[in-house]
Amino acid sequence: MAQQDAYDRFVQLHAAALSSSAVPTRYWKSLYEKLNSEMFDAGEMFGIMQVEELEEETEVQEDSKMKTNSRNEPCYKVIVTHENGLQASNPHCIFLIDHAWTYRVEHAREQLLQVPGLLHRMGNLMGIEFHGEVPDEGVVEEVLKQMWKYNQTYQLAAGSAEEKVPVWYIMDEFGSRIQHSDVPTFGTAPFFYMQQEIAYTLLWPLRDLENGDEVTRDYTYGVLDPLIRKCLLLPWKPADLSDVSYHLPEPPETHYQAIIAENKETLPVSIKPPAYPKNKIFNVHQKCQQVLNNLNHPRFTFTEDEKEADILYNFSHIKDYRKLSEERPHVMLNQFPCENLLTVKDCLASISRRIGGSDGPKWLPRTFNLQTELTQFISIFSTPERWDEDNHWICKPWNLARSLDTHITNNLGYIIRQRESTPKVVSKYIEDPVLFHRDDVGLVKFDIRYIVLLQSVKPLKLYAYDVFWLRFSNRMFALDKLDDYEKHFTVMNYAQNVQLKQVHCAEFIPLFEKQYPGYSWKDTQAEIFKAFVELFQVATAKPAPLGICDYPSSRAVYAIDLMLKWDKNSEGKRIMQPQILEVNFNPDCARACQYHTTFFNDIFSVLFLDEPKNCNVTCIV
Repeated sequence: MAQQDAYDRFVQLHAAALSSSAVPTRYWKSLYEKLNSEMFDAGEMFGIMQVEELEEETEVQEDSKMKTNSRNEPCYKVIVTHENGLQASNPHCIFLIDHAWTYRVEHAREQLLQVPGLLHRMGNLMGIEFHGEVPDEGVVEEVLKQMWKYNQTYQLAAGSAEEKVPVWYIMDEFGSRIQHSDVPTFGTAPFFYMQQEIAYTLLWPLRDLENGDEVTRDYTYGVLDPLIRKCLLLPWKPADLSDVSYHLPEPPETHYQAIIAENKETLPVSIKPPAYPKNKIFNVHQKCQQVLNNLNHPRFTFTEDEKEADILYNFSHIKDYRKLSEERPHVMLNQFPCENLLTVKDCLASISRRIGGSDGPKWLPRTFNLQTELTQFISIFSTPERWDEDNHWICKPWNLARSLDTHITNNLGYIIRQRESTPKVVSKYIEDPVLFHRDDVGLVKFDIRYIVLLQSVKPLKLYAYDVFWLRFSNRMFALDKLDDYEKHFTVMNYAQNVQLKQVHCAEFIPLFEKQYPGYSWKDTQAEIFKAFVELFQVATAKPAPLGICDYPSSRAVYAIDLMLKWDKNSEGKRIMQPQILEVNFNPDCARACQYHTTFFNDIFSVLFLDEPKNCNVTCIV
């Protein structure tokens, strides 16, 4: 009875995961028993057979410590070796595959160098030969390159943002030898056993098999479109996609209608702009602690009762604008309907194609949605001579900040496999950034954060806060070791045990002009503001849901992160071209409040009182 109760608890905890992975219920009881006893009995049913080696040139490292078999890998098959074969109807025919390496990408290099035996095991598993006990940097680089042929992924549903970053794993030698087939003989799925807090891969037959039959799985399970399948199989099966166009027009109206439906956002009804008497004191209902701690302007007071509020300053997004506009049209709020067209990276890329054609504007790196624009991306990646640039790209989640789950690579397989984790865009990496000389380090990457205030859509009224913020990398920039966070990223205030370099903008400007004589900051900032204006013009050019909604009671604060890159103008002169990286809603303003005590007083005066004078802002449109 106790055993049955334990099994029932197992089913209660894991039924949803097993069902979503299409694991037949007839295997669940045996799976529970094998998990409890940690029974890895696949060796009783299967064997690994090396069939041949591809006869292509082998690359030998000059130091003779390593032979790279990436083009001459041994080819393996997993076959059924049980003399009676196996029957799919047999409830015991489900098998556990152990994981040889589980990690998050940002820790991969460190683990290969530090975990005893890991580098040797991965090298052997991937067909990379080397000698010696000391970890070799060349071997590490080759494993980091080849691992995308072996990686699988899952994501934890609970925890902090960092804990939700996708986990990647490589199955043991048995699981990693199972080859692809469009008509697979077995199903596989990752499975997290909650009782032990251990992840395995499950393997079960899709039909009866005889002794000698091959064990195969579908590497692109669930994908039906033949072209997409071909793209997803490129890490293992080369294919020519040069005939696929890489030009991307703006998506149709239905695309934006689907976005607003998925977000469950309702548009407001038409209202008249709210009219308040002069010198009115506004009740602010806020859900942002920074506002509560720093807003002390005499014309604003706080209320805990939302029904008494004249201003709603929320930390999260409102969804039902229709209800709000019908019931309380006079209440102002700190957000606009459909502003996700700016703040979600794939939407930002889509609306930006309204100028500059499918190549987009000069101020936004060329960007593709890996879910819907994979074929166009692969086409342009595969033929870089079409656009005379290098082939480094950066993969970012659609809607995450702080550089979480962000990857820089020139490895096509690496990028393609990112599609299996969180939804991502892939953007051209800025390979020739304008750098800043740090006396303690050398030339490093830096980015700039501007706070912009959108007061209205029609007419478009946009301000930039006069103080901007700078973030710096901690290591000299070079296009190598692309997983080196402190070399290629600038967000250091959330990373542990790393230096945070801070320079106030008033100090930065003369240093910048000294380092780059002939490039005045005034002219550079004018180009930055020009890019901001064009961005908001395209974002408001069409009615909602194709653009930001013209709702008279809305106001908003956004942070725009950008870099500068070297480019040439029409006359061939070298110029600094702004590159907008992302737009953030309701940004963290802790540094702003710390160093500029009037920050929220300025923001509220501009947005809600329409009094920009003496508020440290510049009207840019």
